[in-house]
Amino acid sequence: MSTLTKIMRKPITSAIVAIFVGLLVASIILVVAGYDPISSFEALISGMVGKPKYISNVIIKATPLLFTGIAVAFAFRVGLFNIGAEGQYIVGTILAVIVGYSLDLPPVLQIPVVVLVGTAGGAGIGAIIGWLKAQFGINEVITSIMFNWISLFLCNFVVSLPQFHQPNSTSSYPINESGYTTLFYGMKNSEDGAEAIRNIPVIGDAIMRTDANIGIVVAIIAAFFIGWLLMRTKVGYEMRAVGFNRDAAQFTGINVKKNLTLCMAISGALCGLAGALTITGIAPHSIATLAAFENNGFNGLSVAFIANCNPVACIPASFLFAGLLYGGQTVQQVVGAPSEIINIVIGTIVFFMALGGVIPMLADHLDHKRAQKAKEEEAKLAAQVSDASDPSQEEANNAH
Repeated sequence: MSTLTKIMRKPITSAIVAIFVGLLVASIILVVAGYDPISSFEALISGMVGKPKYISNVIIKATPLLFTGIAVAFAFRVGLFNIGAEGQYIVGTILAVIVGYSLDLPPVLQIPVVVLVGTAGGAGIGAIIGWLKAQFGINEVITSIMFNWISLFLCNFVVSLPQFHQPNSTSSYPINESGYTTLFYGMKNSEDGAEAIRNIPVIGDAIMRTDANIGIVVAIIAAFFIGWLLMRTKVGYEMRAVGFNRDAAQFTGINVKKNLTLCMAISGALCGLAGALTITGIAPHSIATLAAFENNGFNGLSVAFIANCNPVACIPASFLFAGLLYGGQTVQQVVGAPSEIINIVIGTIVFFMALGGVIPMLADHLDHKRAQKAKEEEAKLAAQVSDASDPSQEEANNAH
């Protein structure tokens, strides 16, 4: 194995090459569309990290993507494709609003109750999908897609109910303030508190002007926990065994049906948790009538596959994806490119990021070709040595 192929096999190499190729193709698209790619990428980076406020908004946007990315990655490692992350996320928001508006407990109780109920809702949907797969062999892609639509229309139904519908709007009432997880929410509403927040070095203005909340901390903990669960526990070993080969896992005594159901329940719980923390942490702390999906779950699919379905790697992947989404708004404002162009650029970069696994495959091909060439040269050398050591062959050659 050469130094080059060793470098090519490193995950960071695949990511760097994929980003470079993605940016190159995106540049061509921008040039064809009549926009300056250098100015566009400068605006993109500025929109991602140009101010503390921008960084805070990227983190906020990355939080649900990280949760749903982990959920999809976890299910995929067990051999399941949870395309229903969007619906499970929506169910988490619905139940969080219902409970958060109906109850007004002290914050120490209100927040855990709201978050746990939303998490349980997502877990319940996931468990149903997993159970149908385990018991009847019903494809989880079909059932999860159907639950996406059920969740969307359930959201619209709940918003329309008189006890939850906010008059003269298309949204529900917000949850009670005792359920908010926004950082320093109480201080923001007082003059002295707001002034104290603004005086915090570097990040004070960002905290004051954004919905910075505890969600990202929970999401990062969840990423490491799921990574540990998969790689360091008996439960994770059994789940990975089911993902590799269900028949072999069944033969060794692993309860395949239980693991399929449990896997989808955990995956759904992560999505429900994302939805609940969105409601508690981000204004307006309510749900609204949905004309289409918000894509917090579907974008989680991209995050998972950019990270090669590694839960911990979903952390940088979610920040990258959220940065592209948020920074793209600045490109529209500065360069004047329409949203369609920005979405094409984002899609191109993500596409080549997802193809990062091609680099290690290319390294394997190069190693195989090099080994094959070495064998041919070795065989040729052996033949020459054999000819040189055979006197009769040498006499025959001299006779000719």
